[in-house]
Amino acid sequence: MTDSPSPTSLLDQPCHGHALLTLPAQEAHVSAARHFAADLLETWSVPASERDSAVLIVGELAANAAQYGRERMTLLLELDHDTLHIVVSDFGLAVDRHRPADAPDEHGRGTGIVQYLAQSTEIHQTRSGREVRACLRCSS
Repeated sequence: MTDSPSPTSLLDQPCHGHALLTLPAQEAHVSAARHFAADLLETWSVPASERDSAVLIVGELAANAAQYGRERMTLLLELDHDTLHIVVSDFGLAVDRHRPADAPDEHGRGTGIVQYLAQSTEIHQTRSGREVRACLRCSS
């Protein structure tokens, strides 16, 4: 007899995943980040509605990183138990711009979309730039 888990206990374990993508901090690469996230989350069997929300979050955070980043941006996706962690680092400087909520252009609404869809968001200034983390509950 071995100590390996039975097939039934393997099925009961939560899904785990970890992936990192580094791209140039340019708007032309935002769609690559979205497609990467969509394909990966489908592989991880994240349900379509939650996958759509996650891809939208990735797109908004990557667009901000492309706009404010210097050389590169990174996307980290971690699926741990029932939570998807989305972390985008942009290697840029902190930008604190206040715009009215009813500004006529489309800029500045991405963080509102992310905050609406995610269960939590955090922004950290690091030595090398800025890191934005969004957490989204996922049923697997």
